Amino acid sequence: MTWIKPSFLWMMYRCGWAAKAGQETVLAIEFTRDGFEWALRHACLSSYVRGLHPDRSTWQGQLKRAPARIQWDPERDLHLRPLTYRSRQLGLSGEAVGRYADERTVAISDVTPLAREIHELVCRSELDAAAGLLPPEHPYAAGDELLAALRP
Repeated sequence: MTWIKPSFLWMMYRCGWAAKAGQETVLAIEFTRDGFEWALRHACLSSYVRGLHPDRSTWQGQLKRAPARIQWDPERDLHLRPLTYRSRQLGLSGEAVGRYADERTVAISDVTPLAREIHELVCRSELDAAAGLLPPEHPYAAGDELLAALRP
């Protein structure tokens, strides 16, 4: 399973500002919109939700067959503390991984220096400067339609 973390600060939480062992490099990967929407249309929630899924067994079957899965995790602030709203994480497996590696990737950038620069500013309590360096993030325009059946 390969996970796409569309939130910069959630990724910083996950990799410890590029300081956790084995996670010292942070890459920003740009995908085609079509590819991202394909993954959303073929995704299953990573956890069972009573009332959304007919039963646990049906959900398990859907999860096993789905080439992508959605997981909702608390968004993070500059101190990596959880916020009250969630960001989606998109997991890819099987067919989806091949599609992204071979067809859907537009660009790959090493953002490790940016992560470390923002972290240094946070450590010095220069939060406005740190926030000013964050990559822009916007709600996904097609999100409501594509994610209607994928909300916990």
